[in-house]
Amino acid sequence: MWFFFRYAGLRPEEAADLCLKNCTLPEAGWGQIILERARPQANKRWTNSGETHESRSLKHRAKKETREIPIPPVLVAILREHIDAYGTEDDGRLFRTTKGGSYSSSACSYVWQEARALVFTDEQVRSPLAARPYDLRHAALSLWLNAGVPATEVAKRAGHSVEVLHRVYAKCMEGQQERTNGKISSALDD
Repeated sequence: MWFFFRYAGLRPEEAADLCLKNCTLPEAGWGQIILERARPQANKRWTNSGETHESRSLKHRAKKETREIPIPPVLVAILREHIDAYGTEDDGRLFRTTKGGSYSSSACSYVWQEARALVFTDEQVRSPLAARPYDLRHAALSLWLNAGVPATEVAKRAGHSVEVLHRVYAKCMEGQQERTNGKISSALDD
């Protein structure tokens, strides 16, 4: 599930409700996912079903509104391998526990901390670097912005408004002055 945060910029609750029917996974090239729903975790008292995870419409979207996200070939390949190895739940969901439920936030955090301890130096483990699985989403959006993807496209893929994107991610654009100056110079020379 982590790879969806990193390569597609999904929110954890979006990956938790992703179904095979929402994925276009070609043999080669870019694929696509169409998000229809999310499965956030909440206290049982706050859900209609009495369960801790409940499928609902996407964050800040109308009930039937979807979001299309192109996914790079590396994610297409990872997802195809995942489906071959683990299949899907009866309802089509790609990610679930061995009993068919949704992963809890605490279980995901525990596994994440274990993984950090295995691959990071002691100093990195003590730092805020990738402290939470959600930080992979931040890394994805920051990467897209630094790669020069227009803010409108990044916002669309992330499910944000451009205003929110600029407010949250403006700081990731530091150190771009020389690159920006080159673009402006090229435009002035034309």
